[in-house]
Amino acid sequence: MPEKKIIAVVGSTGAQGGGLVRALLNDGTFAVRAITRDAGSPKAKELQAAGAEVVEADVYDEASLRRAFDGAYGAFCVTFFWAHMSPEKELLEAKNLANAAAAAKVRHVVWSTLEDSREHIPLDDDRMPTLDGRYKVPHFDAKSEADSFFRDAGVPTTFLRTTFYWDNFLAGLGPIRDADGDLILTLPMGDQAIAGIVAADIGVAVVSIFHSPGEFIGKTVGIAGEALTGDQIAALFTDLVGEKVTYRPLGHDAFRGLGFAEAVEYGNMFQYYTEFPEAFLSRRDLELTRRLHPSVQTLAQWLRAHRDAFTQAKA
Repeated sequence: MPEKKIIAVVGSTGAQGGGLVRALLNDGTFAVRAITRDAGSPKAKELQAAGAEVVEADVYDEASLRRAFDGAYGAFCVTFFWAHMSPEKELLEAKNLANAAAAAKVRHVVWSTLEDSREHIPLDDDRMPTLDGRYKVPHFDAKSEADSFFRDAGVPTTFLRTTFYWDNFLAGLGPIRDADGDLILTLPMGDQAIAGIVAADIGVAVVSIFHSPGEFIGKTVGIAGEALTGDQIAALFTDLVGEKVTYRPLGHDAFRGLGFAEAVEYGNMFQYYTEFPEAFLSRRDLELTRRLHPSVQTLAQWLRAHRDAFTQAKA
């Protein structure tokens, strides 16, 4: 029996990479190499116990990545903007990943990227603050710039555009109680729909992409589970918790002024989503996503699976 082709997964203990490792193990077609900075971490040990090979590498050490990719047929590459919030560091991470994949002669890379928001809101447009001197939404724009690293290195690449995680509703973006005790959803989307997906479902879609290199190498693929307005999301929360949840969106300036570390970056991101819906939504193909992952979860399904967390939080 021939040995299984190896898929190396960067960020294997994170949201996208961890979901992909589990999806690959469930699929069973490929051998799974989980790449992490710390093979001794509890999450890494869980992946090893589940059947993945765990290998240490550092995204700032190209040689370590080259060794981690050695012998792999495919690789999933992701960067770590939220660990440092520096687009320059993110660009360095991506460059090292692309160069290492080229040196290891990886035959199919899936690169987790995003579009360039500056195509729609230029730097001199003061409706949205410019960040770090040359970005509007840095974690979008830097990833888009990094696409060229994979092209220039000659790496056979699928450019995967993901979207808002529904999981973020468990991380501070879900309904909160106002001063009157009412549950409100303040997602700063105005009247526009937001495209979202459950983070774990990204991995299942990526497995399908690895199964079809002829169709997807060289292509840009945008995925999302569904697109919903704030009112629709609030209605789902109302059904879930058994209490009226009202959608009362914050303005983007108000969101940027909330004061937490990511507030300005998030505020610009939501403003891009809201003010350029055709550009944002058209880049996420719901039909293709369902072909890649026929059982991709709706928000309603995901909420039901996390009912306890939300019903306890509303008390």
